[in-house]
Amino acid sequence: MACRQTTTRLRARTIGRVPKLATALVLAAVAALAAGCGSSQSDNATSAGPVVPPSGTSSLQQHFVNVVKAVSPSVVQIQTSRTLGSGVVFDSRGDVVTNAHVVDNATQFVVTLASGETHPATIVGRDAGKDLAVIRFTGGRPQPATFANSSQVQVGDIVLALGNPLGLRSSVTQGIVSAVGRNVSEGGGVALSSVIQTSAEINPGNSGGALVDLSGRVIGIPTLAALDPQMGSGEAPGIGFAIAGNTVRQAADALVASG
Repeated sequence: MACRQTTTRLRARTIGRVPKLATALVLAAVAALAAGCGSSQSDNATSAGPVVPPSGTSSLQQHFVNVVKAVSPSVVQIQTSRTLGSGVVFDSRGDVVTNAHVVDNATQFVVTLASGETHPATIVGRDAGKDLAVIRFTGGRPQPATFANSSQVQVGDIVLALGNPLGLRSSVTQGIVSAVGRNVSEGGGVALSSVIQTSAEINPGNSGGALVDLSGRVIGIPTLAALDPQMGSGEAPGIGFAIAGNTVRQAADALVASG
């Protein structure tokens, strides 16, 4: 499944031991509280009422829901005989922008829309140096995504990552912009400049999808997940990278124009 990863060095956190005596006292106290709570619950069995969220929380939650509903139709799944990834509908002609490593060297693809419809697609062009590519599908015509001016993205902005991780179509993760202007290496001689770092989880299959702001505008294309060598090269949680939206638009425009 297509999702590139890069390596970063992080210091592992060490957890000290709790003294045995302190542990015993804590366990005794917990046991006593549990006994007391048990008898109270049996005597006063009532059902818990709904928890009222803090003021403003409900409207923010509904806003997340609205953003996902608006953007999901513009995010597709891309499948080849070897890879599985995501893409973003770029224009009304059926052009889809994605990562070059998602399309690999294939020329024929199957595009699956958020609705579950599938359509054949062919390659338009690749820009391996930017790890971007454009394919074109025939058939359905979902609404193209709206791109933001990624130069205005700020650290701390809330973002949502939409894609198809592990083949789970139309999945969403949430986080913030952790940093901007990062320069990272994908390996294989590909170095990406001015990418966006995010805490939104980027998993295999998210590559080529959409990183969007709370206005539903694409600010970047999720591409990399960091690896921590101190964790056996496992994924470093909350460290992902997306190619900035302005770079994506410029590359996609050039590929659509000249292949």
